[in-house]
Amino acid sequence: MNKPNIVILGAGYGGMMTTVKLQKSLGLNEAVLTLVNNNDYHYQTTWLHENAAGTLHHDRTRIPIKEVVNMNKVNFVLDTVVAIKPEEKKVKLKNGELSYDILVVALGFEAATFGIPGLTENAFTIGNINSARLIREHIEYNFAMYHNDSKKNQARLNIVIGGGGFTGIEFVGELANRIPELCKEYDIDKNLVRIINIEGSPAVLPGFDPQLVEYAMNSLEARGVEFITGALLKECKPASIVYEKDNKEVEIPTLTTIWAAGVRANSIVETSGFTTNRGKVEVRKDMRVPEYDDVFVLGDCALIMNPDTGCPFPPTAQIAIQESQTVAHNVKALIQGNDELESFEAKILGTVASLGANDAIGVILNNRKLFGFKATVMKKIIDNRYLLKLGGFSLLMRKGKFNIFY
Repeated sequence: MNKPNIVILGAGYGGMMTTVKLQKSLGLNEAVLTLVNNNDYHYQTTWLHENAAGTLHHDRTRIPIKEVVNMNKVNFVLDTVVAIKPEEKKVKLKNGELSYDILVVALGFEAATFGIPGLTENAFTIGNINSARLIREHIEYNFAMYHNDSKKNQARLNIVIGGGGFTGIEFVGELANRIPELCKEYDIDKNLVRIINIEGSPAVLPGFDPQLVEYAMNSLEARGVEFITGALLKECKPASIVYEKDNKEVEIPTLTTIWAAGVRANSIVETSGFTTNRGKVEVRKDMRVPEYDDVFVLGDCALIMNPDTGCPFPPTAQIAIQESQTVAHNVKALIQGNDELESFEAKILGTVASLGANDAIGVILNNRKLFGFKATVMKKIIDNRYLLKLGGFSLLMRKGKFNIFY
């Protein structure tokens, strides 16, 4: 009897944790396990804002897959997924094709631009290691060029961040810490630099506790961040942005626009014949797609409704990691002929947002609020806990954050 082929697409939080759990729980003779990813490394998506601001080197953020995955148990394919053909039980890659008996789709996200003119062409996004590195280098380049232009160009020192959600605010916090260093390095008056955050909702961090939001805004404004709330980005030009607030359009000169106001599931999911809702697959309770019993979807590509709120769970690392537990359990159950699959139940342990190296806000356990140093420590504990779960003590010691006091 042939061993079933399990193919996992994507090495983000959901894909990596599913792979690691299955390599530990399945015997060599039970199945053929294949992981497909377009890079030979996994990266901490929740650290990319630090890479983009230049406060953390990108090498700290990426983790070579071979350091976590047992290559004797897992076939790793370095390639890009082009299409999924569920009726044929095949995955088309840029350089080949794979057949599967069970498929796990964890392809991550893409930026959602909502059709805003010029955004795709002129704005940066914090989507992966390379895009984060590009933002850092672009900001440094503009600071370096400021004194080398024949005429001073304020657009080089105006940095606009579209979106006041988690990614936007965490990036703003890191950038506010980084700017004084850049000003000192490039002989620029700090008062000339503008960090401008534009958010469509009446306040940043929509849905977060108002007291924590007020704390976050006060902390960031004290470090020079400008907030423009209740405003919609209308156009992103090569050297400026246009936003609308109170029925008036305002144009700000800038050569640096970072778009952090929305993501969508990888578009391959929508073009693969699965039933989608807002680009995501509204999976069954066992994390399988509605049409096929051999396809699981998790992470940014899966839509799961929160029964308490009636809204979808946010596509966070915390949720993806929890989903991987259910997916790994159910994949193993199918292989072993067990039709009683486990239902996914989210357990929100808390939410913490960093505001820079030594400041943060959060809500943990029974809605306990955290501010400042305590929230910063909790954020690093959460980061370190993931590393421990993924790669054990050795990975934690290599990549962990232990700089509690700075």
